[in-house]
Amino acid sequence: MAMEKSSSKYRTQFWYVAMASFLLWLFLLYLFNSSATTVHNHERLFRQENVIDLGVVPQHHESSDQLPVAVSRVDNSSLPVSVVDSSREDQMSEDAKVVTDLVEELEKEKVENEKKRGDSVLSGRSSRARKGHQRESLRKARSSGILEADKKRVGHNDNDNESNVDNSSDENHQSSNKEPNFFESKNDVKSHKEQVDDNDDDSESNRGNELSNDRSNNDLEVDNTSEIVSESKTQRYNNTSEAKNRLNSKRNQPRRVRKVMVRPRATRRNDPCAGKYVYMHDVPTLFNEELLKNCWTLSRWTDMCELTSNFGLGPRLPNMEGVSGWFATNQFTLEVIFHNRMKQYKCLTKDSSLASALYVPYYPGLDLMRFLWGPFPFMRDAAALDLMKWLRERPEWKRMDGRDHFMVAGRTTWDFMRTPENESDWGNRLMILPEIRNMTMLLIESSPWNYHGFAVPYPTYFHPSSNAEILQWQNRMRRIKRRYLFSFVGAPRPNLGDSIRSEIMDQCKASRRKCKLLECVSGSQKCYKPDQIMKFFLSSTFCLQPPGDSYTRRSTFDSILAGCIPVFFHPGSAYAQYIWHLPKDIAKYSVFIPGKNVKEGKASIEKVLSRIPRAKVVAMREEVIKLIPRLMYFNPSGKRGDAGRFEDAFDVAVEGVLQRVEGLRKRIEEGEEEIFDFPEQFSWKYNVFGNVERHEWDSYFDRL
Repeated sequence: MAMEKSSSKYRTQFWYVAMASFLLWLFLLYLFNSSATTVHNHERLFRQENVIDLGVVPQHHESSDQLPVAVSRVDNSSLPVSVVDSSREDQMSEDAKVVTDLVEELEKEKVENEKKRGDSVLSGRSSRARKGHQRESLRKARSSGILEADKKRVGHNDNDNESNVDNSSDENHQSSNKEPNFFESKNDVKSHKEQVDDNDDDSESNRGNELSNDRSNNDLEVDNTSEIVSESKTQRYNNTSEAKNRLNSKRNQPRRVRKVMVRPRATRRNDPCAGKYVYMHDVPTLFNEELLKNCWTLSRWTDMCELTSNFGLGPRLPNMEGVSGWFATNQFTLEVIFHNRMKQYKCLTKDSSLASALYVPYYPGLDLMRFLWGPFPFMRDAAALDLMKWLRERPEWKRMDGRDHFMVAGRTTWDFMRTPENESDWGNRLMILPEIRNMTMLLIESSPWNYHGFAVPYPTYFHPSSNAEILQWQNRMRRIKRRYLFSFVGAPRPNLGDSIRSEIMDQCKASRRKCKLLECVSGSQKCYKPDQIMKFFLSSTFCLQPPGDSYTRRSTFDSILAGCIPVFFHPGSAYAQYIWHLPKDIAKYSVFIPGKNVKEGKASIEKVLSRIPRAKVVAMREEVIKLIPRLMYFNPSGKRGDAGRFEDAFDVAVEGVLQRVEGLRKRIEEGEEEIFDFPEQFSWKYNVFGNVERHEWDSYFDRL
């Protein structure tokens, strides 16, 4: 009896253990599936089929023949946009459409040649008779093809989904009766109806050609459909070869940008914000505000909580030269400053249909900073991938596939160019994501070989709250006495073989009476104190700005702020970067000395600067002082009663974005096959000079 009770007890325990093991197995299986799904969603952006080139329609988008459906009301948070079903066009491959066009073109050319060869009225009549017979045969074939193709399509759709039959048969009829799209002006409605009629004619023509292929009983591929219009074997061979060559050439060309209604909704007359409205996306807070709330995680060595305070300006500093508005601003907090300035933008709208450009308030630099020195590179991409997924689902994105969107990154472009093949490299993949390549990116340094990146000034220490403070500072810079001819603040770069900093520092040491040097050696704190840096610039006529780890320096803008004339040694340090903020005539505000001459000892900086006439120096300094407002950022918390007298770096950047988006919009409306008609490696040249012709700076930007 006791043994039976013991055996029953063990059996009960066994079943408990088995049941617990089974439940544990189910739980682990669920976790595995969830992890696989997450990895799939994050990595699918880098599959080959998702790569998007500028000016090329993504593969998953609708064709250019489709028209957007109008919306009956506006929702500021999400504007619904739908597209007419494209089941009819999906029945026909793109190659078939191209070949059909080629067939008709070859037929026309053949008829014209026959007319020219006609020497008599009789031959002309016989030619017209043959031509009429061909047209009659083709018309009959097309009419028969329409019926047969419709039957096949209806039968096929009945097996798949009955609702697709209605959409396919009534598609163009419904499109012509739709209300105009919300972004569409009333004057464009008629042209869209005419376009629908043209699409109907094209569809009938294509169905007729398909029927001709069926009647040939040769089971040829689409590339050979041009044979149906030939009369002899020789002509058929020539036409087929010509059609193949033209088809292959068209295959290699990028697709046309799909035609969508991209114009913002019109406003009242004399609207001061017409063409200037900007819509700011309400992105989830984890992409901006939560980064600031967890500011202690942004850097291991720097207190970013203090530096991101005061709307990103950092701690306040005492008045300098009797002028207030000075802050200990970090060079990597531009994203926060720009976001807070955008909240004050006079043409900011909550109605996305009015917007000419759309701003994405993401802090990519601060987000990257958290994991930049960490052991897990994939963590640097996680938030960017999630944001791109969120953006793709927004109805505002579908207007121009993101080409009217822009974003600000408070770091150099090189921090966002890591390729998928080199996971251990520096930075993340932000700048190579397909969505970002359609947007306009504003960075403190852009790549000269990049379509979509544009440089904006580094944040300086001066952030006035009123125009009066700007005028006060400018007048102070005109009266100040400068003891030294030139100065340099920086550290050598012995690890960079092409760096000229060591040669510059040697020349400065050799010109002790005319040059002032602040060497930023290890352990020195002077280079990190704003008041010490500004004193150097305030006492100098010229300030040397050689490249460092990258082309640009924050020191350039600090020196201009002090009224010091910048001296550049590489065109990528300013001339090919800040094209919206600096004058095109570089000689008006700066001096250029080729770095190669300094490296080889062929140029003496002191001699070059001493030979500049005094009147020229005075004119250059005045130009530099006038540039100060365009190169600094106003205090976002300030209330400028006389706003409008000066434009700051934010205002200039927004204007540049609006002009760029307008240019892209016009090219799309004009039906350009490519958004850009120049190679991406010549972006710097096109942005600076408006062309890609040979220039003396080409050697500086040659990519080996």
